[in-house]
Amino acid sequence: MRPPEDLTAPAELARLRAAIPPEVRFGTSSWTYPGWKGLVYARDYPATGAGADMLAEYARFPLFSTVGIDSSFYGPLTEKTLASYADALPPGFPCVSKVWDRITVHTFAKAREKSRAGQLNPDFLNPELFLSDVWDPLARHFAEHRGPLVFEFQAIARQDKVTPQAFADRLDEFFGRLPPEGRYAVEVRNAEFLTPAYFAVLREHDAAHVLSSWTRMPSIGMQLELPGALTASFLVARALLRPGRYYADAVDAFAPYDRIRDPNPELRGDLVRLVEAAERLRIPAYILVNNRAEGSAPLTIAAVAGLLAERAAR
Repeated sequence: MRPPEDLTAPAELARLRAAIPPEVRFGTSSWTYPGWKGLVYARDYPATGAGADMLAEYARFPLFSTVGIDSSFYGPLTEKTLASYADALPPGFPCVSKVWDRITVHTFAKAREKSRAGQLNPDFLNPELFLSDVWDPLARHFAEHRGPLVFEFQAIARQDKVTPQAFADRLDEFFGRLPPEGRYAVEVRNAEFLTPAYFAVLREHDAAHVLSSWTRMPSIGMQLELPGALTASFLVARALLRPGRYYADAVDAFAPYDRIRDPNPELRGDLVRLVEAAERLRIPAYILVNNRAEGSAPLTIAAVAGLLAERAAR
């Protein structure tokens, strides 16, 4: 791909932006990366990011038309934070927000709940908790920017004895009690859960299966080929890691995320196929890219946009 400095050229950004179909929204998993100065950001930001100020500059970058809010996985965002993000974003800029993991964790892990490690989570797929702590604050303070809500299920251990059918049944019961106007998406880390019953439940509730690239999951392209994998009137994908690579290893190898460290032509091709699927089905697509996929999410998106531009020129 072209060198990173080309992304500072307005003509190059305009060329790449024009290659992305209008209903396809590219964005990144979070935005708090000071190492993107010169790619996305013009000013310096502290190592911990700068919240709404940084988000406002992120939203002005031509290749981004959505963003993944990942911090909401660790706890519901406060009303003050939601209001500040809403003020920072332009009209018509939807966000893909993770749902609090208290709702999606089946068994508490030591890393997150040391005192309760190994215990079953009594709030697993609790619709009342979702409505009170996630949905209602978003409705009050972030409704204009509320895009798909991602329920990320960390890998459920075999000893927990949750069968694929039992998981699908729990999802069916849960989504049946949520507001129908929401856009919901499910990301699983158990490949054995990708069954016809799982896809059928999501299709029944117009919930998207998140096509994700993750350590122990089939590639996005392999998931796309599964019968019925596109389950909703919209598409959600998250390009997170090269399958087989662990997250901590990528963090150490790729920081500060200012360049491509490990080009992945297969992943880029899969993302182009997702765009083509969205065009063919005439549905909106939300495609998020993580720095740990190749080393720099903005440059991965630019590379995919470059492939789309080449496609258009053929």
